[in-house]
Amino acid sequence: MGTQNRRLSPIWTLSDSIENHRLDLQTELDAQKTIEERRRLGQFATPTSLAREIISFGINNMDTPHNIKFFDPAFGTGAFYSALLAEVDVNDITLATAVEIDPLFADATNDFWHDHNISIINADFTGIEPDDNYNLIICNPPYVRHHLINADNKVRIKDKTEISSGVKLSGLAGLYCHFLLQSVKWMDECAVAGWLIPSEFMDVNYGKAIKNFLLREVELFRVHRFNPSDVQFEDALVSSAVVWFKKRKTTTKSVTFTFGGTLACPKESKEISIDTLYKEAKWTRFPCLPQRKTKEKSLKLKDYFDVKRGIATGGNEFFIMEESRILDLGLPFEFFRPVLPSARYVQITEIESDALGNPILPQRLFLLDCRLNEVEVREKYPRLWDYLESGRESVGNGYLCKSRKCWYFQEQREAPMLICTYMGRQSTEGGRAFRFILNNSRATVTNSYLALYPRKSLSESLAQKPNLKKTVWELLNAITPDSLHSEGRVYGGGLQKIEPKELLNVDVPFFESLNILRDGGV
Repeated sequence: MGTQNRRLSPIWTLSDSIENHRLDLQTELDAQKTIEERRRLGQFATPTSLAREIISFGINNMDTPHNIKFFDPAFGTGAFYSALLAEVDVNDITLATAVEIDPLFADATNDFWHDHNISIINADFTGIEPDDNYNLIICNPPYVRHHLINADNKVRIKDKTEISSGVKLSGLAGLYCHFLLQSVKWMDECAVAGWLIPSEFMDVNYGKAIKNFLLREVELFRVHRFNPSDVQFEDALVSSAVVWFKKRKTTTKSVTFTFGGTLACPKESKEISIDTLYKEAKWTRFPCLPQRKTKEKSLKLKDYFDVKRGIATGGNEFFIMEESRILDLGLPFEFFRPVLPSARYVQITEIESDALGNPILPQRLFLLDCRLNEVEVREKYPRLWDYLESGRESVGNGYLCKSRKCWYFQEQREAPMLICTYMGRQSTEGGRAFRFILNNSRATVTNSYLALYPRKSLSESLAQKPNLKKTVWELLNAITPDSLHSEGRVYGGGLQKIEPKELLNVDVPFFESLNILRDGGV
């Protein structure tokens, strides 16, 4: 809503003034933290227009819009409360409570809102019990990934979530998942909840428990997914959604899924049956992407290939170097194997090799891959030993290197015949987010690629007909972008990603022309 489109009432004049001052406070507090500090706490402020859009939609779906008991478990500076004051008469708000974990924000916002009838609790939401029940919960919870949560704290939070909701979440779930599930204890019967959260839970394995909860334990009535190219947060690359449910057992047989535009005026909308939602692993297919084909025996990429992520070296800058540097350091070339540069430096779709099997590319990179133990290296290859010693403290003590039998040992992975870029953007000029590249060299790949290895039947056919590999490569590149995107996932700004298991599940109908027995996937 903009003030230019409606006549200002006294409450709008007041609320707009409050919002302007709140935005000044937000800017001031954000400036006192680095972006890394804010990311560790998941502090990404909700834009004013989005906050008002969400609040308006929530109020319109309440049974009692003139007796609002409002609760925000991750208050920040109060974007949603400010929006609430802009949307309703203050006399309609009979109770308002918020929780804010950051003392800096809690102290500042308590001062800012001290003339208003709202209680702001400085605490960790996952560590407190309900003080009352509320009929409108609106929240942009902290987007903190699981690896940033302290191990002991993660156990405590998981236990609390299970007690609160009956859901046992995977350790891979982000903090926002726990906020959503724990909030149900704070809700009145028939209360409305609106959650501005990343859409990734709709597609990933750990999200299945959340989706089952939304279908079984509450009444999920609307899921709106913003267009990933329309980033909602300037400082967070995340694809956003708003999930709406009421605290009551569902009696409906479908859920409204919308995409693009706004909550009030989405670009796409469709009713999706509860039965379909139980069966579909990826909710981001709805409403605009075609639903999964029901033909269970359709050919999949997993019928012909195994897919593995490229190797994780534990320190690319240390283990990967150009040929000239290897020579300058006097390191034995026998302990290096060719490796492809990251995907952004490989614009071609077929990699040729020289007489030694090294890729013909402008940038010639090699991976240090020594399998000798430290005693053998020290005695026989003093220059290599000196180089390894130079990285022992910095690289050798890294998480990945420390977990190895010998810190500099690399994963043993054959050079793949085919590779796929697993992350990218689809350009308006027709460029593909995911490219299949034919690798005619002996180069291995790092984890910026997915490596495709033919399974038994295809491998035997390739051995008999070497020219078949180009046909296979062409068939892979004939897979439509939509088929790949529907199995993968998308992040803010249109960044697309596909994991090994997702790539394996892509339909490959054109492979029927090969007349090769499929091996069947796991």
